Amino acid sequence: MPGLSHYLILAAALFCIGIFGLLTRRNAVGVLMSIELMFNAVNINFVAFSRFLSPDALSGQIFAIFIITIAAAEAAVGLAIVILIYRNFRGIEVDKINFMKW
Repeated sequence: MPGLSHYLILAAALFCIGIFGLLTRRNAVGVLMSIELMFNAVNINFVAFSRFLSPDALSGQIFAIFIITIAAAEAAVGLAIVILIYRNFRGIEVDKINFMKW
């Protein structure tokens, strides 16, 4: 059975991949996917710490369910914004979108 450090290394790797994707992607859908990876890394941390620090309590799993719910809402709202931007500008590159400035 893997120890806590295995889960932390996995979560750190996922979080770093998410940060890399967030900083290097130009496509808005890729940015949203990178944010989802970062949320999943946090979920792994919550569940792993809950399992190894207090095995009888379900607090880590409950926080993970809340984060999954927030991520689903973020994905729905984010994709709706991306579709709206695509309809207006025929592209979803994050670098070219500066119409929200006054």
